[in-house]
Amino acid sequence: MKFNTFFYLSVKIKLFIFFILILLNFGCSKAATTNDHTIQLGIDILVSSNFESIYNKNVGLFTNFSGRNSDGILTAEIMAKQSLFKLKYFFTPEHGFYGENHAGEKVENYKVFDIPVISLYGSSRRPDINLLKELDVVVVDIQDIGIRSYTFLSSVNYLISECAEANVQVIILDRPNPIGGNIVDGLVTEKGNENFLSLIPVPYIHGMTLGELAVMMNEEGWLKNRHNKVVKCKNLSVIKMNGWKRNMCWEDCNLFWFPTSPQIPTPDAIRGAAMLGIFGELSLFSIGIGTSLPFQYLGTPNLKIEDIYNELDEEVLNGILIQYSHFKPFYGKFPNMNCKGFIFKFPKTEFIDNFKPFTSGIKIMLAVRKVHPEIFKSNMVENSKKIMFEKVTGSNILFEQFFSDCTDEKILKTANKGVLEFLKIRKKYLIY
Repeated sequence: MKFNTFFYLSVKIKLFIFFILILLNFGCSKAATTNDHTIQLGIDILVSSNFESIYNKNVGLFTNFSGRNSDGILTAEIMAKQSLFKLKYFFTPEHGFYGENHAGEKVENYKVFDIPVISLYGSSRRPDINLLKELDVVVVDIQDIGIRSYTFLSSVNYLISECAEANVQVIILDRPNPIGGNIVDGLVTEKGNENFLSLIPVPYIHGMTLGELAVMMNEEGWLKNRHNKVVKCKNLSVIKMNGWKRNMCWEDCNLFWFPTSPQIPTPDAIRGAAMLGIFGELSLFSIGIGTSLPFQYLGTPNLKIEDIYNELDEEVLNGILIQYSHFKPFYGKFPNMNCKGFIFKFPKTEFIDNFKPFTSGIKIMLAVRKVHPEIFKSNMVENSKKIMFEKVTGSNILFEQFFSDCTDEKILKTANKGVLEFLKIRKKYLIY
């Protein structure tokens, strides 16, 4: 009898503990979905308003596979299923709707959810104005990556410009800048060097959301029509996020990451691209394109990695973990060749205050130049590669400085030229 009493008491205690653990786990799980870092995206706000701002209108949607609500559902799918408005067209940027096309690859028109997809990276990079005149409003929901040379920004610029010409309303459904809203780093596009990869005078890393940039471009006179005439969109608005703060990086947002293009599979690829992307254009090094970690490697078959590492000061390492590595790209630069170099990781604790990816990339390459001056000869670079480098940097000075006897100090000064002036303008357009 004593054994049975002990047994029943034991079972009751275990059941009590089990239910307490369930309740605690439920509480924790619920807290994880309602904490201070939960983000309501622009699309979430639009849905919660029952599409009030586009009700009963003819709508075009600029988006791709990255445009999703906070549950990871495609904005294109959400809007295609609605009958509260008429969704007539999708517009897509470089890489296409599904993000499968490689950089620079022409994207054709097709259909998604039985709705025509108009490529803005095909025969034209601007939408046909007669097509826009069929619409009342164009909605923009796409995940930008916070790097000026990433062409989603330029496509939005061209789209808003043509909407201004056609007198069509534009609504930006805002989304986070995945590398945060406080990091501003890298030279401003030099006047006269504007191109599709460096279209507007902002730093390489601008620290703004697409909504903020859209308003800035409209108000600062940075929208031009196909005849290079400045235009202004009379009806441009931003549906802002709830819960996003400038010091938040992507990992703080509790959102799914979907690749925005083939070489941006993760947020760390963005940080690596911000640091090394411009140097990949020179085709002198592998920067991990053709590996499982694009933009997170740097190497060649004969790089003197120990000597280079010894040239790096502690400031370069802020927000970056640099480790020696060997790797073998399966395509891209040095395919199927053993490369010696570095692998880069980005510890989250350093993102907010110290992480300057563009400047760090310049300093890393200056260290490489010191150890391997033979690489940095202008005759080592094809003219087409030099032109691409100048396009992505928005400068015809930086290349000449790197491939000459110019001092590190002068190069670093060029690398952040115009940032202080930009920060003054930027203040007017920050909405978070």
